[in-house]
Amino acid sequence: MPRLWNETIDAHRREVREAILGAAAALVAEGGLRAVTMSRIAERAGIGRATLYKYFSDVEAILSSWHERQITHHLQHLTQVRDRTGDADERLEAVLSAYALMVRRSRAGHDADIAAHLHQGPHIAQAHDHLHGLIRDLLSEGAANGSLRTDIAPDELAVYCLHALSAASSLPSEAAVRRLVDLTLAGLRNSD
Repeated sequence: MPRLWNETIDAHRREVREAILGAAAALVAEGGLRAVTMSRIAERAGIGRATLYKYFSDVEAILSSWHERQITHHLQHLTQVRDRTGDADERLEAVLSAYALMVRRSRAGHDADIAAHLHQGPHIAQAHDHLHGLIRDLLSEGAANGSLRTDIAPDELAVYCLHALSAASSLPSEAAVRRLVDLTLAGLRNSD
């Protein structure tokens, strides 16, 4: 009985936490960072302020948790894209395409103040390292099979990819993103 009770409590806590994060995200989307207060989050989540403070100390902690969750989902998605595609070249193209589309969509949904606020902290550095490693490993596979250039280290090429694809944030369409990915891939191909 105690195990079932603990599982029920844990499930309830997860639901409340998700409601809080969802409420904060909705408020940011509707009115920007200035629209987010603890009172408004509690009201939107359907909980009391005292309950809210049991989960989070302030708005910044809520937004950081929400952003960390989003980053984790993005990395999981990129890993799934990598794992469900064929050879090394197909996996690299699929991951770069998925990443570029994420960049375009996520930056379009944030104003500059929100992006600057959210893109701080250790979770960003860890996520960047993970993403860099994922791309570097795919580049290493492509170099090993002879399809990608070997005159530049995969670590450097991964930096090139990430910086090149950051331009997707200001592109007007998914077709433009596709062209950017094609151009990035062209710079990676073995010219021999």
